[in-house]
Amino acid sequence: SIRPNSMARFAALLLLPVLIESVFSISFFLPVNSRKCLREEIHKDVLVTGEYDINDESNTKINLKITDSSGHILYLKEDATKGKFAFTTEDYDMFEVCFESKSPMGTGRVPDQLVNLDMKHGVEAKNYEEIAKVEKLKPLEVELRRLEDLSESIVNDFAYMKRREEEMRDTNESTNTRVLYFSIFSMCCLIGLATWQVFYLRRFFKAKKLIE
Repeated sequence: SIRPNSMARFAALLLLPVLIESVFSISFFLPVNSRKCLREEIHKDVLVTGEYDINDESNTKINLKITDSSGHILYLKEDATKGKFAFTTEDYDMFEVCFESKSPMGTGRVPDQLVNLDMKHGVEAKNYEEIAKVEKLKPLEVELRRLEDLSESIVNDFAYMKRREEEMRDTNESTNTRVLYFSIFSMCCLIGLATWQVFYLRRFFKAKKLIE
């Protein structure tokens, strides 16, 4: 017989690619007096957490700002060195994480700043250890809760993709209808123009007595 623990581990392996997509980790060097932004699309009502660590060996200040596509500030930290942030998305949107370096010494002899950023959203952003302590869950129950949340996230993603497909289909049908009407209108205009040209030339030739 198959043990419940083995079933939970097998399910976790099947859903591993989805878990990987929910984790974003990057390290980069930020030149002095420069700005670097990272963008990511995230669905509605999704918990987003992050942790950053910036090398502050030089006399350079780095500001961290997280905004949505409308410019609303979700997180702002001036002279950031090390910390965490968290927010919940209100709508499906493109979110931007920007690091801006400022130094009063100018760009000469100032080394680039090393920035480490780890972001998680959805299931990976939840603290299941804390949930287990509050609800007094066993390890297997925690894993099942995690898989349940992940399955719900996948269902929501498919539902969103289906809605987008329906919107795209409606847009295509509307565009095809407009193109059809425009083609009919253009054809009617061409027929009318050709008919007018025939009658005009006929009157012209009659006036010149070239035809009877």
